[in-house]
Amino acid sequence: MADSFKIKVTIADRVYPLTISNPDEEEGLRKAAKKINDLVSKFEHNYAVGDKQDVLAMCALQFASLIEIKAITSEQEIEEAKKKIESLQLMLDKYIE
Repeated sequence: MADSFKIKVTIADRVYPLTISNPDEEEGLRKAAKKINDLVSKFEHNYAVGDKQDVLAMCALQFASLIEIKAITSEQEIEEAKKKIESLQLMLDKYIE
């Protein structure tokens, strides 16, 4: 990788060196790390969790569940749109006849 860049991000008080191929990735990685750190702080403040690994597992579950919920919502919206299109198609067919 000739065009790679090295950055460091801190997650849950640990520094992680990363190599990225596109400098545009840096902003996304830094924003993601900030969201994780904010959620870690929230969990540590609101719950009596002594182990960072438990907190990080809870963060991972939170982010993964958001992705799954969005996927389910998207599927539902697609199905709803299909039903509306089918209904419109039936109306058009009746009008054309």
